[in-house]
Amino acid sequence: MKAILNNIKGDKVIWAIVLILSIFSILAVYSSTGTLAYKYQSGNTEYYLLKHVGILLLGFVLMYLAHQVKYKYYARISQLAIYISVPLLAYTLFFGTNINEASRWYTLPLINITFQPSDFAKLALIIFVARLLAKKQDEIEDFKKGFISIMLPIVIITMLILPANFSTAAMIFATCLVLMFVGRVRFRYIGILVGIGIASFALLVVVLMNTPKINGRLGTWQNRIESFASDDTESNYQVEQAKIAIATGGITGKMPGNSSQKNFLPHPYSDFIYAIIIEEYGIIGGAVVVFLYLLLFFRAIKIVIKSPRNFAAFLTFGVSFSLVFQAMVNMMVAVNILPVTGQTLPLISMGGTSIWFTSIAIGIILSVSREIEEEQEKEKEITHKNTAHAVA
Repeated sequence: MKAILNNIKGDKVIWAIVLILSIFSILAVYSSTGTLAYKYQSGNTEYYLLKHVGILLLGFVLMYLAHQVKYKYYARISQLAIYISVPLLAYTLFFGTNINEASRWYTLPLINITFQPSDFAKLALIIFVARLLAKKQDEIEDFKKGFISIMLPIVIITMLILPANFSTAAMIFATCLVLMFVGRVRFRYIGILVGIGIASFALLVVVLMNTPKINGRLGTWQNRIESFASDDTESNYQVEQAKIAIATGGITGKMPGNSSQKNFLPHPYSDFIYAIIIEEYGIIGGAVVVFLYLLLFFRAIKIVIKSPRNFAAFLTFGVSFSLVFQAMVNMMVAVNILPVTGQTLPLISMGGTSIWFTSIAIGIILSVSREIEEEQEKEKEITHKNTAHAVA
């Protein structure tokens, strides 16, 4: 154990944030899965707790392993990952397991474990775009050599995710746009990419309208937007229950385990877990969670500023922005600022692949931080030796 602790490097504040969010996760998931336990596990409330703790522990292992890998290797890994993502997303779109009228899940053969390929593709695409931006900085203003090569993988991946999961595709697309802006891509080119995105979405809507097998997704998007815009409590059932949870939580909350709305919210352990946190820990608890995500992004930006190479900077920014952006979307849905999207709260919501890929993403940030620390230590040693020689 001591040897492992000695090998844990990188930003200690980020490690602390992950630990605190995990504690929030364990408490909130245990509290919100009571109804699920009585429905599927004969009242064994410890079942989902132990399962979730196991998922988190594996997440910590993945984070530790990811932070031990030199960040430059992720550029090479992303090349392979992006090529795996395309056929995997295409297969899942047409043959994946249907959940809420969307082919989002792929079942791994032999071991019979399901996961969301969009989680894998999102991380792969962000790393791949960071690699391309770093590689093409000298020709970033060239439309053909710079922009086209970066644009193509973004369009391909988001279009494969879009029919099954609009919110995830939109978030990946927005993250890549921000990353391109940071990577000094011309604003005019980014505007062209936005235009391509809008045109592609319009084309998809036409295809869905004329494809009976998958046109249910169009109805789902329409219903969610109409429900968000209307004041009908029946069509806004999830949001209304979340509002009740937030309103009854008050300033200090009902204390851990005392949520009542967990019995009425359809997904209190995933999509609307933030509402349960506010109900049990109050506005103070909700504010702490927001602060932790913002602090995570702030620490990541500090790493970006210290990064000696473009790839390290783009990689850290893209991965951290994606995580915090998803967290903000989840929390805005819970407080009825955005329509229901189905996005989980990173590191808090129950779910295997979401937590594991989030853990790997944070491990990548810590990998960059670790190498920056090691380089700084080497510089200090060299400076110390030079000073000692000068004195001698």
